Amino acid sequence: MNNEITVTINGHVCKGTEGQTILDIAEANGIYIANLCHNGELGHYGGCSVCVCEEEGGRRLLRACATKARDGQVVSTETERASRSRKIALELIMSDHTGDCLGPCVHGCPNHVHVQDYIQAIAHGQNRDAVQIIKERLPLPASIGRVCPHPCETECRRQYVEEPVSICFLKAAAADRVIDQGGYVPEPDPATGKTVGIIGGGPAGLTAAYFLALSGHQVTVVDAMPQMGGMLRYGIPEYRLPKATLDAELAEIESLGITYENGVHIGVDEPGKDFRALFEGDGFAKNISFEEFRKGFDATIVATGAWTSSKLRCEGDDLPGVWDGIDLLERVALGQKLDLGDDVVIVGGGNTAMDCCRTAVRLGVKNVSVVYRRTEAEMPAEQVEIDEAREEGVRFRFLRNPNRVIAGPDGRVSEVELQVMELGEPDASGRRRPVPVEGQTETIPVSSMVAAIGQKVSTVGFEGLELTDWRTIVAGKNTYKTNIEGVYACGDNTNDGAGIAIEAIAEGRYCAQVVDAYLGGMDLVLPEPYYSKRNPTAEEVAEGRQKEARAKMPVAPAAERRTNFEPVYLGFTDEVMQKEAQRCLDCGCFDRYECRLLDTIHHDEIHPERFAGEMHEAYKEQSLVCIERDQGKCILCGTCVRMCEEEVGKGFIGLQGRGFPTSIETITVDPDYADFCKSCKKCAEACPTGALKILSEGSTD
Repeated sequence: MNNEITVTINGHVCKGTEGQTILDIAEANGIYIANLCHNGELGHYGGCSVCVCEEEGGRRLLRACATKARDGQVVSTETERASRSRKIALELIMSDHTGDCLGPCVHGCPNHVHVQDYIQAIAHGQNRDAVQIIKERLPLPASIGRVCPHPCETECRRQYVEEPVSICFLKAAAADRVIDQGGYVPEPDPATGKTVGIIGGGPAGLTAAYFLALSGHQVTVVDAMPQMGGMLRYGIPEYRLPKATLDAELAEIESLGITYENGVHIGVDEPGKDFRALFEGDGFAKNISFEEFRKGFDATIVATGAWTSSKLRCEGDDLPGVWDGIDLLERVALGQKLDLGDDVVIVGGGNTAMDCCRTAVRLGVKNVSVVYRRTEAEMPAEQVEIDEAREEGVRFRFLRNPNRVIAGPDGRVSEVELQVMELGEPDASGRRRPVPVEGQTETIPVSSMVAAIGQKVSTVGFEGLELTDWRTIVAGKNTYKTNIEGVYACGDNTNDGAGIAIEAIAEGRYCAQVVDAYLGGMDLVLPEPYYSKRNPTAEEVAEGRQKEARAKMPVAPAAERRTNFEPVYLGFTDEVMQKEAQRCLDCGCFDRYECRLLDTIHHDEIHPERFAGEMHEAYKEQSLVCIERDQGKCILCGTCVRMCEEEVGKGFIGLQGRGFPTSIETITVDPDYADFCKSCKKCAEACPTGALKILSEGSTD
């Protein structure tokens, strides 16, 4: 019987027996040590150099998988020397690794939702499975699927065949069906007894609340507005996002035990906005100081968003009848009656400007114009929004910019003088800079003007938080920490300011991870995960693909939709959903959830570009008939070779060549090897990457 020994690994005292390796003891005691070439069915090898550790008092690094432990030994994989060695080994491996760890759609999504997985689930009619996948990272799929400008679709490789997959509409459609069937909420972890206070019930705050509640913490979300939802409720018109849909998703989040408190304004001094005017009866807003609020919780998150519109900064921009775009949309969402007159001009070229002009049309304004200082080609708004606005009667005045706003006899705005512009050299955004054409102006009548040219952050009531030069809250990159202990910030109110909703949701999710670690006594800095990416040409993607038209979303006729706030999009049928989802090329690696290499590289922040240079030829071959070998993903760990030779006793494959050109090839002369391989497949099962793929019978993919 082997004697018991005690080994200290990464600060943990572990029990083992003589003859066990450091890695064996670590695994038996629940301690993770990164490794790639180790396989329990095979002898010790130590070829990948990833499991290196440093012994206290030792002169050289040890391979944990091949070093037998000694009683009293103290080792660590996290010393500076061991970490540096492991990172170099991983960087060298990944510098010669060609493949798509994830699909380009996932990389395109700021929240890295597993797009290809939920699209594949929809393709098989498994909507509930799709929503479960989505809600691993996004708690509001039905709402976001309707309003997101879908950067995922911009990256979709299906566009090289004909058009991108309709990812966002599919997400919303699947979520709608699951809501109709009673909804889906993941099961939270056991209660921790820790409390978190979140200020702001918009996309960032709600997302942080959702993930912290799933981690077992007691969460309270406060918001100054009458209802939760933030800009999803008060900045997105009903015709784009029905509030019944939003309410259903907010109720699901609340069901995790989260407390919602509306009408809470932070700051006991004069509020920057009269929130009390938004309430009736006993629902008046209450004020509380920031300091007093955060005393009531173990951690605090500030996610107040950006609710102040940027000013036109021209003469007369403060006249009665000149509206802020956000304020206009908010008042309409609150059901307030507005008299905008017959001639409304919206200034701006983004989606908020489109929401404002299309809202004005629905309010019965006879003449609605959008003034934009560049051309239509430079507008940041989605083209579909521009097209639908035009269909609804909105007129566009390009290469125009307000020069001054002119008052009428009653003191209200009555005219606007527009400066004629032309495009000059590109600015920092890459768009050509608009410059005035000297001496050319035009004047048009207006009854109301709306400024929709950007959003700013109000930090009134949050004195003590460090601010940027743009008056946004300073939040640490990858930590979301503010300058106050236990206080974090995320979303539109931080750093670079307002962005799209899915970016705020991503920050809310990441912030929740950091706060969860903080509540557990850890100081977490989220690493920048590295993924291998291919860059195929359009021709490579399209080769051999059958063209299939993208599903067109049914849209209400313009003559009907301009008269009401009913939903513009009428939805996909089940049949159309599945057919559209089946257009997905499933670009990411098939092994992405079991890839030991991917799991290993995410434990360290690595930079393989340091070793960029010649790479092995990335090709696929099927000499093993039932197994496809992808040379681009092979890391030459030798596990497949050893499995075939040592465990199976065949030796059908082996290392060929010397030095850098070395590759793994089929080397057998046995004419019946293919029949044996069909029933074995142990080499593919042992592969730590996606280099070996088991094919279905007769597959030639």
